[in-house]
Amino acid sequence: MIGYVTLGTNDLERAARFYDPLLKEIGASRFMETDGFIAWATSPEKPALSLTKAFDGNPATVGNGVMVALAMRSTDQVDSFYNKAMELGATDEGAPGPRGGGFYAGYFRDPDGNKLNAFCMG
Repeated sequence: MIGYVTLGTNDLERAARFYDPLLKEIGASRFMETDGFIAWATSPEKPALSLTKAFDGNPATVGNGVMVALAMRSTDQVDSFYNKAMELGATDEGAPGPRGGGFYAGYFRDPDGNKLNAFCMG
């Protein structure tokens, strides 16, 4: 159902330095980009994550209550992905662990303050 999610950034180069190695952890790479936009996916037919400078020219801001959840294959992959995010300068929003009902997740914010999580079920 989800085709792609776009997050705002005020520094596309810095954001790319964060997301290139982070998304490589799950096999995603850039598949589309312009001077003000980059999109990553595991394949062009799969859902994508993109970053852009705000179209209206105003500073990009974080949406209160907005979070992007990235599906992982295992708890080990959640841990690895979360740890890579921390290594790249993310801010902790909740270390990986069980959250109930078979849901396992780790939460963090990227350098622009966008909230993400890595999760798996089971």
